[in-house]
Amino acid sequence: MMGPNDTQNRPKNQQTMRPTAMERSQNRPVHLYFADKDSRYLMAENRVLKSPQDPEFFARSIIDALIKGPQQGLVRTLPAATAIRAIFVTQEGICFVDLTLTVADYHPGGIHSEWLTIYSIVNSLVLNVPQIKAVKILINGTEAKTLAGHIDLQFPIKANMLLIR
Repeated sequence: MMGPNDTQNRPKNQQTMRPTAMERSQNRPVHLYFADKDSRYLMAENRVLKSPQDPEFFARSIIDALIKGPQQGLVRTLPAATAIRAIFVTQEGICFVDLTLTVADYHPGGIHSEWLTIYSIVNSLVLNVPQIKAVKILINGTEAKTLAGHIDLQFPIKANMLLIR
C-alpha cells in the first residue's frame, strides 16, 4: 500500500512538484507581448516573474501572465478563461503549449486578431526563454489546423519581430 508521501511508485503525472525547483528560482525581468490599444501591433509590457531553472516552469509562468492580461493599458490577446493543459520543451527547443478549447471558442476571430494571439504567445516565449526556439500550439490536447480559421498551427512557429512596435 502506498503512503501519501510515497512518490517513488506513483505515475509521474501524479507526483507533486518538489519545492527545490522553485527554491532555486529567481526574479527575472521579462517582456510580455500584448496588443496595442488599436490591436494593430504587439507591444512589450515589462514584468518581473519568477524564473526557475526549468524552462517548462518558466514558460508556464509566462503563459499564465499572458492569460491574466496586461497591467499597463495594452489589450489582452488571450481569452481570460483560457487555461494551460500542459507545456513541455523538447531538446531541439520546440515548446509545446497545450491550451484549453476556450482559447478558440472565445477568440474574437479575424486574421489580424489571430496573428496577434499566436505571436503574443510565441514571441513572449521565444524572446524570454533561451532554451525555446519555436512554439507548437495545441488545443485541448490535439493538433489544431488553425486557431480561428486563418493561421496554420500544424508546424512550430518562430518569433516574428515585424509585429512588435
